Amino acid sequence: MVIKVTQIRFDSPQTIHFIGIGGISMSAIAELLHRKGFRISGSDDRKSRHTEQLEALGIEIMYGNRASNIREGVDLIVYTAAIREDNLEYKAALASGIPMLSRAELLGQIMLAYKDAVGIAGTHGKTTTTSMLSLIQLDAGFDPTILVGGDLPDIEGNLRMGASSHLVMEACEYTNSFLHFFPKHAIILNIEADHLDFFKDLDDIRHSFRRYAELLPEGGHLVINGKIERLSELTEGLSCKVITFGVTDSASTASFDYSATPPVFDNLGRASFEVFHNGNTLGCIKLSVPGIHNVENALAAIAMGHSLGAEMEACRSALARFTGTKRRFELKGTLGGITIIDDYAHHPAEIRAALTSARAYGTHRIVCVFQPHTYTRTRALLPDFADALTLADLVVLPDIYPAREEDPGDISSRDLERLLKEKGKDVYYFPSFGEIEDFLLEKCCDGDLLITMGAGDVVNIGEFLLGQ
Repeated sequence: MVIKVTQIRFDSPQTIHFIGIGGISMSAIAELLHRKGFRISGSDDRKSRHTEQLEALGIEIMYGNRASNIREGVDLIVYTAAIREDNLEYKAALASGIPMLSRAELLGQIMLAYKDAVGIAGTHGKTTTTSMLSLIQLDAGFDPTILVGGDLPDIEGNLRMGASSHLVMEACEYTNSFLHFFPKHAIILNIEADHLDFFKDLDDIRHSFRRYAELLPEGGHLVINGKIERLSELTEGLSCKVITFGVTDSASTASFDYSATPPVFDNLGRASFEVFHNGNTLGCIKLSVPGIHNVENALAAIAMGHSLGAEMEACRSALARFTGTKRRFELKGTLGGITIIDDYAHHPAEIRAALTSARAYGTHRIVCVFQPHTYTRTRALLPDFADALTLADLVVLPDIYPAREEDPGDISSRDLERLLKEKGKDVYYFPSFGEIEDFLLEKCCDGDLLITMGAGDVVNIGEFLLGQ
């Protein structure tokens, strides 16, 4: 039985131990609480840039998950959803009787300290939109605290400490994490089938997003994609103000509260478009990141920022200088005339968006190294993955990145290879990164765009080729 505490307090710092402290979210939370005066320690499987940053702050990090990591004098233990129940450190924590909170529960408690907290939710686009809104609030002088699920160059990492009531953070639906949150305002970018190792089906996912929207109080704002199917099921009867956004298919701007006219793209796929609010023009926006999906992300950030009082000039300047976060269509470098990009895409819709953006580069070929992420997602969305990957000219597949799962033995990258071959695609499977790197050095040529894609460690392939 997990013993939970009622509420952490910034005015009464405690001693907190994090199991899995090196994760992108956990490391940011640990740093935030450390800077608030809490006494922090943590453990992780291996050293990383994030654990090294925490150590540089004076936080003790223990490498390897052991029962001995649970020590006397700890007031609270925090753990991630990725921690298995048979983990020795987790079992020792349970046996200790020390109060415990999941990462999501702790985040919810932190949100209570910020009366203007914004949670950005959606199947995809959360990190990018969180980053966009963060820059808008910064340029508008809101002085926000920022928790982002990626490294944002403007804040030199995944955390910014502000001195105001404003908080901007991602709200992930996996395991219903976001239902532990206490947002004043929220964005819902999109709702698609994903995380089917937890959710039953798309209707189950929609139900969770409805419950998330119901968390918003009177006086709060819900900014939601007006193109989501059966929108009224998600918004009807809410206490908060509902604000829709969407890119129009024509010159009409009447369909949504915040709308964008059909964008014009430059030779790198970066969009320019006019923004309207209730049919009245707010001005033109030019993005520095490619793709129609980023027009939607930007419009959501504008809708929330403007609704909370940000001037359009702040929106314009922030979005013009936003060049992306790490692993979101990140230019890694060039090698012998080959452009190497890395992208976190691990859902069919994200793959389509990334490959469409890649096509705007006008390169000779798109060579995509796609690493499927989790067995359950690959099995559930296999035909959709195959359809999305047809947008590449040449596809290379390593093994599935298992993340938190055990190999069930009934799904592999070979299944995706077979479907792509049936579609007439040039596709290759290799069981090791070394074989893939050798293959790419042989097959890629001047003018190609090579994109490594997935939420696992596939980024290492491009970095190895570049000597990084």
